[in-house]
Amino acid sequence: MTPEEYVQDKAAKSGSSFYYAFLFLPPPRRAAITAFYAFCREVDDVVDEVSDPGVAATKLAWWRKEVATSFAGQPAHPVMKALMPHVVEYAIEPTHLNAIIDGCQMDLEQTRFLDWAGLARYCHLVAGVVGEVAANIFGRSSDATTEYAHKLGQAMQLTNIIRDVGDDARRGRIYLPVSELQRFDVKASDILARAAPWGYSERFTALMKFQAERAHRCYDEALALLPEADRVTQKPGLMMANIYRTLLREIEADNFQVLHQRTSLTPLRKLWIALRTNVRGR
Repeated sequence: MTPEEYVQDKAAKSGSSFYYAFLFLPPPRRAAITAFYAFCREVDDVVDEVSDPGVAATKLAWWRKEVATSFAGQPAHPVMKALMPHVVEYAIEPTHLNAIIDGCQMDLEQTRFLDWAGLARYCHLVAGVVGEVAANIFGRSSDATTEYAHKLGQAMQLTNIIRDVGDDARRGRIYLPVSELQRFDVKASDILARAAPWGYSERFTALMKFQAERAHRCYDEALALLPEADRVTQKPGLMMANIYRTLLREIEADNFQVLHQRTSLTPLRKLWIALRTNVRGR
């Protein structure tokens, strides 16, 4: 398997909404974003799939060294071999990749966030930076597009957090800020409940409505930042935004039943949303 085949396989098997947006890019940009996305998946999988925190920390440290040696001209991992031919053209820097690793490191070192400022910092590392790099690869002519992409990444990460409340709790992590849990009188033990009614309550629903409203504000703020001149090149990001926001609305319509199940969209529906966005341009 060549490095290019490896990253393509990694992206396709993920089932992510990102994959559907990649399909509409010209081949050079598609190759770059696929390799970059595969990098993100590799480091994220270290946290999600390695049960021993010490082993996971060692693996993340290895990735930091791999980033350094790759930019020094000696990539070893197929992901970095696939990514390095694109870093100059699309302004991908070691700081971008290390920031993403930093975000994964946060997952190893803390399972709670005291307030929104702490969670926003996490979202910046694991999603905002990803958005910035993706915007460079898609093609941008304005710094405002970078701001748009960063805010959009944050909005999509907040959607992930809402969707995955139950799954994350079963891994021992709660991303909802402690200060907001306290504000809505929702206890961590409620979210960690393993039997019906799985911690659902009017208080939990109110908390989740608050989270969804913040995510919607982030989507609106992001879209308001996107310059008209870059709207065509940034279509893949708009596709992802529409897919994720549709998912958020599905969760809202289901009254935030996220503790005992994981809401998702079918691949066909994701493809349809991507096609519709491609035609409409928004």
